[in-house]
Amino acid sequence: MPDLLVRGVDEKLVKALKERAGAHGRSAEAEHRQILAEALARPRRRSLGELLASIPDVGTDADFERVESEGKAPRVFD
Repeated sequence: MPDLLVRGVDEKLVKALKERAGAHGRSAEAEHRQILAEALARPRRRSLGELLASIPDVGTDADFERVESEGKAPRVFD
């Protein structure tokens, strides 16, 4: 497995990393790997069907009916 060396890290960040690692019961190196993995992991791509299924079922079809008007369209950008 490749190694990663990070130079010039602020001492406050190193201290925060060690504290966070201790809170999670890991070494600072293991915590660093976990942080990188979480930051760089790409979310699973969802299919169009999954995206459509995730839209909440609110309102009724009547809420989206087209309203036909007899007059001219209103001037909304003037």
